[in-house]
This record gives sequence, structure tokens and C-alpha cells, in this order.
Amino acid sequence: MEMPVPDPVAMARKPELVRRLRAALPAGSVIDAPEELRAYECDALTAYRCPPLAAVLPVNTEEVAAVLRICNELEVPVVPRGSGTSLAGGALPTADCVILGVARMNGVLETDYDNRFIRVQTGRTNLSVTGAVEVDGFFYAPDPSSQLACAIAGNIAMNSGGAHCLKYGVTTNNLLGVTLVTMQGEVLEIGGPWLDPGGLDLLGVICGSEGQLGVVTEAVLRILPKPEGARPVLIGYDSNEVAGACVRDIIEAGVLPVAIEFMDRPCIRATEAFAGAGYPDCEALLIVEVEGSDQEIAEQLAVITEIAGRHNPVEIRESQSAEESARIWLGRKSAFGAMGQINDYMCLDGTIPVSALPLVLRRIGEMSADYGLDVANVFHAGDGNMHPLILFDANKPGDLELCEAFGAEVLKLCVEVGGCLTGEHGIGIEKRDLMLHQYDRVDLETQMAVKDVFDPKWLLNPAKVFPLSVSTARRERRMAAE
Repeated sequence: MEMPVPDPVAMARKPELVRRLRAALPAGSVIDAPEELRAYECDALTAYRCPPLAAVLPVNTEEVAAVLRICNELEVPVVPRGSGTSLAGGALPTADCVILGVARMNGVLETDYDNRFIRVQTGRTNLSVTGAVEVDGFFYAPDPSSQLACAIAGNIAMNSGGAHCLKYGVTTNNLLGVTLVTMQGEVLEIGGPWLDPGGLDLLGVICGSEGQLGVVTEAVLRILPKPEGARPVLIGYDSNEVAGACVRDIIEAGVLPVAIEFMDRPCIRATEAFAGAGYPDCEALLIVEVEGSDQEIAEQLAVITEIAGRHNPVEIRESQSAEESARIWLGRKSAFGAMGQINDYMCLDGTIPVSALPLVLRRIGEMSADYGLDVANVFHAGDGNMHPLILFDANKPGDLELCEAFGAEVLKLCVEVGGCLTGEHGIGIEKRDLMLHQYDRVDLETQMAVKDVFDPKWLLNPAKVFPLSVSTARRERRMAAE
């Protein structure tokens, strides 16, 4: 993976930078010792590592603004970091950058049940947002698989979703407002605790912008009353394509489950060995969950099981208790950890039309044979957000490069069938060079023009999202014009 050459001027300014950062922040907030910076050299895309120049851990918006003003004045790049769970290299540092971590910014600032919102600092973890309101009968809907660890900051940066996004939407559908600090240290309040603020939809620009435009320090999030009840049904098939056709037919029938999750045989076997959820021995597994009153649940499950029965299932298992529901979800929630115990893997993230599921699953199987690398499929089937796990040997020369080439072909296929490069992981560095497969240069120039407005020096989260050839050429043209 190509990275930009470190700026020697920025590198030379490290002593001055560290001195000024320490003067602006409380003791213990600045990290510059090489052995301590190792903790920040990568995120969850661990194939690539690069220790930063320094790392800072502010505790509020004012401290973030102070850090950005200093770095902007010294022209030192800044990489915002939530919990470091990005699977696309979204928080990978460059050698001349400062990592700005928000992990210490984890407070609840305001809760309003009447108007159904909570205001939090963005270092707070996803699951702990629900933890702050569930005793009062509320929850925060987006639920990425990493929700125990991932931060709201990263969820906003990548517009994360989760298993239940089919009904409740992804982060952008549950984000009401943000406090954003620009690279110049200016604090902006965008949106707020209401449904439709006036003016331009800058909130829609910020959500999913991958740290390219500013650092989000606070967020106003929509919270919802807990549903009256929920129940999953587990459906097993002897073919990935048939399972994909079942998903397509459920959606076409107009039923709106809260979640439709897919797992194939390699993933089923791994999760059974890891968690022992009691899944059937089959090629493909669907977990379909509905919610509402007892009558609503019964009516929805009747339609779903009737549709599932048309496709000759190996097993249909409808949960009859809270304990059985927990076991049905146990394997799915354990899938990524289970796969990590048996093999190195790269987790992809592409989105396709649900109608294309049978075709894409078949093509991934054919590509797996062509590349000689196994694939485990586990993903949010209801909205077509695919997460193929390509298995490889990180210690075998050439295997990583082969895995990346395979992954690129899968993502190109997603675009070709009418989908896109990402559903919730973002572009980061992983898919940066594939952006030209989805967008032409005019599209990319327009996107980069937005970055110019917020970050004219291009200091925020360098080397991400835009292909280096395109972004470097744009910066050179701007510098020549100035």
C-alpha cells in the first residue's frame, strides 16, 4: 500500500510541536516516546503499520481546538482516532502526523427522553450509549459488530450500521447534530436535537466524511423506546444462492424485519467451534428477526416462514424464549472473533442490491476457486451490506497481495451490479485506489472541492479516501495557483 512521503519539515518540528502541545494540554495528555507510540501505529487493518510523530488525548472540545490550532500553524498533519477499530485503515497514521485520540472524551452530556435524544462526547463506545438509557426503556439503534469497543466518533466518520440497520437505518439516520472542530481550531455546531434543522444539510456532509473535514467531539443521537418484543427465526439451506434468493423474496414481499443476517458453512463451523450456538449443519444460514406486539410478531413470522419454506430449507427454528433467542444470535455476534482464531483474514465491506445476492454469492465462490483462497461470508443480507472474509496466511510471502487483489475484484463486482464500495467500514486506505472504479474524475474533483473548504491545507487524515494520484495532482495545482 503506497503512502505519501513524510514531510521532512513536519518531522523536524517535532521538538517544537511536542513542547507547544504539552504547554496547551494537561499533564499526561501528550505521548511522544517511541515505545508508547507503538500502540497507535495501526488500527484494525493490521497489515499496515506506521508509528506517528506524536499522539494526544484531549478530554474536551476546547483541548481539541487547541491541538488543531497548533498543528495547523506548524502544518503538521492530524489523524483523528476513535477506538482504532477501523477495518479500512481509517485511522492509520503517517510518520509525520499527530494522532488525535478521543478515547478520554466519553461522557454523557445531556439526556432528554421527552424529545428522544442523548448528547454524548464522541469517545463514548457505541454499546455504552444504550447502556446509559436502557434502564429507562430506551436504546440507540445502530449496532456494529464491534459495538462493545467502537467509538461514536468512528461510527460518525464511517456512517456505521449493524445488524439492525435494515429497520432503523445506519448512523446518518440516527444522528441529529454534532460539534465539529475544524483544522483551524474553529468550533462549529451543526444540526441539533430536532428532526429537520434549517439551512444546508451540512450534517449529511459530515457523517461519513472519514475525518477529512474536521474532528467531531460531541454528538446528538436519536434514542428510541425499546420495542414491545422481538423474536428471531433461524433458517438453514444447502446453498448460498438459495439463501440469497430467500432474502430477496422476503424483501420483495414487503415484510420489514428488524434484521436479516447471513452466514455460510465456513463461518457456521468456526462459530460452532468457538461459541457452540447449536446451529444446523448446512451450507448457509439466515437469522431473521422481527419485533412488535405478540400478534405483530406472529403475523410477520408466518409470512417469513412461508416464504422460507418455498426454498426447501434444511431447518426452520423459531425462537420460543429469550434464552433461545440469545443462542440464535450468539454465533452471529461471535463470528469475527471465531474466524480470527482459525486464520488470518481480510474483512471486506461492499453493498449490493438485494436482488443481486444470488449472483454475487456465486461469483465470489468462483473467484475463491480462481485465487485459491477460501472465503467465509457473514453479512447484513437485508440491506445487501456484504462482509466476505478472505482467508490468507500473513506469514506466507505474496499471500497478502493475492488477498488484496481478490478483495478488489469482489468490490469491483459490487459496483458493477449497481452497489458501492462500502456500506459501513468506509474507504480509508483499503479502497482508496478503487474510488476511480466507482467515480469519475469530475466526481472526485467535486468531493475534493468540499475538503478544500473545510481543510484548505489538506492536513486532516492524509492519504485516505482519495487516490493519491488524484489528490496529489489537485494539491500541486492549488499550490501552483497560489
